[in-house]
Amino acid sequence: MVLEHELGRHRLFNGLQTVLILGGLTLTLSLPGYLLAGPSGVLMSLSAVIVTAVMMSWMPARMILDRAGAERLPASRAPEVHALLRHLYAGAGLTIAPQLYRAPSPEINAFAVGGPHDGGIAVTDGLLSSLTMRELGGVLAHEVSHLRRGDTRVLSIATAMTRMTLWLTTAVQLAILVSLPMMLSGERSLPWLTLLVIAVAPTLSVLLSLALSRNREYTADMEAVALTGDPAGLASALVVLERRRRGWLASLFGRRPPVEIAWLRTHPSTEARIRRLAEFDDAPHAPFGETDEAMPVRRPIPTRRRGGHRWH
Repeated sequence: MVLEHELGRHRLFNGLQTVLILGGLTLTLSLPGYLLAGPSGVLMSLSAVIVTAVMMSWMPARMILDRAGAERLPASRAPEVHALLRHLYAGAGLTIAPQLYRAPSPEINAFAVGGPHDGGIAVTDGLLSSLTMRELGGVLAHEVSHLRRGDTRVLSIATAMTRMTLWLTTAVQLAILVSLPMMLSGERSLPWLTLLVIAVAPTLSVLLSLALSRNREYTADMEAVALTGDPAGLASALVVLERRRRGWLASLFGRRPPVEIAWLRTHPSTEARIRRLAEFDDAPHAPFGETDEAMPVRRPIPTRRRGGHRWH
């Protein structure tokens, strides 16, 4: 009951924040467009974003996953994972057949592409070999939630707007450089307001896109718990992911990884996500860095050689 109330409240907040952030991205994009070509520049830049979003929505999910280096993982290779994914699709009300892909990477990662009518989920070799089925269920439920809510489409639009803002500010910079001799000769004054806009707009656009991504991640966690009824499974998977990430950072920077700034992350901190999950679960979770001997034995998918690659 607590989860349903919190999820409904967060969905409302998520929708409002999405509208505000997309509005901020639109305004940020419009400023360099207006400086470059007036009202017609604003219209052309927004039209370019709309065309890009439509083209991306038409691109099949399998094509995007193929370009990302992921390969189709048939049900015969991972029957338990496919059965789990079909169960999650049914619980989420998705009527399309699940498309499961594997990415040949040792990293613990999963990502969704597409939307509720044409989507696919890719999992890495590292994820399949490192998580239990319970933990994997939490991760897959998180990705299914992204598909059901159309998060990848929304984030693609935000990314397109950020890139367009960067291109337009670069064009404004080139226009200023071309007119620099006239400014030095006194024929034109230095456009301080324009310089301020092109200095702030790209950074602001990136920060807004990152904020949008973090908020969608929080909501996907809650949607995943609603699907599985098991917040501890997802929390345990996040612990494994954080341990691997910290170990990788420690190997690069020594014992103390660099301090990460919260508003420069695409995802909320793992600690914050686990704290939120713990609100719906009374079971204690092991702190980061501690061994978890009570954790269930991991069951990696059987491997074999195919085409020079190791399949999991």
